[in-house]
Amino acid sequence: MTPLMMMMYYLDVDPQCLIEGFLGTYVTSQPSDTLNISDKSVDFLKGLLFTRIMPSFYIIVILISLPLNALAFVAFTCRIREKKPAVIYMSHLACVDLLFTLLLPLKIHYQLNASDWVFGEAACRVLSAAYYCYMYCSILLMMCMSVDRLLAVVYPVASLTWRSTRKATCVCVLVWLLALAGTVPLLLVRQTFKINDVGITCHDVLRQNDPTVVFYVYLFSILSCLYFFLPLIVTLVSYSTLIYALSAKSDRLTTSSSSSDNRRRAVTMAIAVLIEFVVCFAPTNGILLHHCVRLAIGDYRKEDSSYAAYLLAVCLGSASVFLDPLLYYYGSSQCRKKISSLFWCIKAKKRAKMSISL
Repeated sequence: MTPLMMMMYYLDVDPQCLIEGFLGTYVTSQPSDTLNISDKSVDFLKGLLFTRIMPSFYIIVILISLPLNALAFVAFTCRIREKKPAVIYMSHLACVDLLFTLLLPLKIHYQLNASDWVFGEAACRVLSAAYYCYMYCSILLMMCMSVDRLLAVVYPVASLTWRSTRKATCVCVLVWLLALAGTVPLLLVRQTFKINDVGITCHDVLRQNDPTVVFYVYLFSILSCLYFFLPLIVTLVSYSTLIYALSAKSDRLTTSSSSSDNRRRAVTMAIAVLIEFVVCFAPTNGILLHHCVRLAIGDYRKEDSSYAAYLLAVCLGSASVFLDPLLYYYGSSQCRKKISSLFWCIKAKKRAKMSISL
């Protein structure tokens, strides 16, 4: 059982009866293995928000994310020869964004098809796990980037042995392993069910008769704290220390134009990371932790409309791909040079064409 499962239809030990769950509805099993949910839940799963507004937002995400992150991934892996740790972290972040974007068409089809999943159980499990893997990979990689920038600016000489390409690659591999380990339960549990008046749902109505529910509640509460709240604290401390160090350095220097530029870029990147944490990741993890605590104390309320808020938080969390290009630009001097050279090449070609025409 995963945090999302705990937010869905929590089932009693009787396999013939499903007790009301996250949407505040009663679900009963049928002889034909078809489940019934309340009219309110059916209206939500087939409503305008779920079937039109959210898939439209996902389409916008694809249109913006796919070209930007594809270009960034090619630039970091092929165009930039000197593989600094920041480049390693950002190439993996671009890879995470690309993999998540490539799976979004399945989600869009499911919602546009009025919550009727047609791609099978395996694809549903992969899609359900993809969001959590993407989210936790992004959070952990952003934390690594903040620590790397802090070491590079505040301890440039002492951190040379730690800030190597090999060690950065090992850290990225560890991040992938941690994110995958947190999403393995989603790949092991059935998540598609046939619902009357809806169709086959994917990760929206889950049936689980697990007596060790308390164990899962505490387990995923710990994972939420380790994968989000702890990286958030580390990132905030790293950027706060970095900005303070740059400010103190600029006060000591008489010619502080370069230091002011570094400080401005550090402040911009810190703001972008903070917005990404607060807007894209905090609502999802906050709701998950809230429900873990509520289930742990045995508070199963009959009416809880926050499932819609959770789905909106998941949808909003995908917008982090809009902010990642800012991290690429302000986090790597090599990336800025490549972008500047690209614009100079475009301007040079235009000038050459104008001179030829004249």
